[in-house]
Amino acid sequence: MSVTISPRSVFGAVSQIEAGVLNVGYVDAGPADGPAVLLLHGWPYDIHSYEEVTPLLTAAGYRVVVPYLRGYGTTRFLSEDTFRNGEQAALAVDAVAFLDALEIEHAIVAGFDWGARTADIVAALWPERCDGLVSVSGYLIGSQEAGKLPLPPEAELQWWYQYYFATERGRAGYEKYRREFARLIWRTASPKWSFDDATFERSAASFDNPDHVAIVIHNYRWRLGLADGEGEYAELEQRLAEAPAVTVPAITLEGDANGAPHPEPSAYAGKFTGEYSHRTIEGGIGHNLPQEAPEAFADAILDVGERAR
Repeated sequence: MSVTISPRSVFGAVSQIEAGVLNVGYVDAGPADGPAVLLLHGWPYDIHSYEEVTPLLTAAGYRVVVPYLRGYGTTRFLSEDTFRNGEQAALAVDAVAFLDALEIEHAIVAGFDWGARTADIVAALWPERCDGLVSVSGYLIGSQEAGKLPLPPEAELQWWYQYYFATERGRAGYEKYRREFARLIWRTASPKWSFDDATFERSAASFDNPDHVAIVIHNYRWRLGLADGEGEYAELEQRLAEAPAVTVPAITLEGDANGAPHPEPSAYAGKFTGEYSHRTIEGGIGHNLPQEAPEAFADAILDVGERAR
């Protein structure tokens, strides 16, 4: 059963619903009987990345649901005993469980950063649940084996925080300075985005979640093979390690000023075997593309929706 609590964002009311191992905080906007869109945020961001995208979609008749990921905002684990797991398969299972809890059979799934990876996985492993895909930076499904491969030095430098998080000093540093850390990532990942303090603080409040640090640290350590996942996700991770193709209609996006690590579109175009196109969004657009270029992001979803009909 869904329960609405006091508003904590300019979206309006944030609701809570039990889904899988979580009690998920989320925004639900637009007509209840409209075609559904699931929007998934990344790190270190939150649901406010979609604050301006959402009304563009609801105006077109879509029902838009935007959950806080595990470790963010008002989302909580149902049990203190549940392992605080940040591996990619766990986040994808969360997304499917969330759709199940809302009794949404299928939806367009869209995201950036962690959310793009999760959207890719839902599209690849559960295509019957995915009407279409919009993914910033394309195909981001990975594996621990792939994470062991060294990169050229300049590429490794872009991942400095991943190696910092591999240390206990890094965990302690992120725990102590999570807001300063997030602000630094916002600046470096989107060097031409002039966000104000109020915009940052709306999202930064979600990092006060008691599980946030544990989820973030585990996510990046898992990628490097420095932390184990959970056995219940092993079969899914094995399938993901095979880099499954995405067969649903898809549009990938990239900002022309993305300062975060990201692959070239030519490197992943072949992973999309259904109707597919790529768009580079110009104008100094960085990593947080939905918040920096909401119209372009919404247009991609609307176009995928047309293809899926």
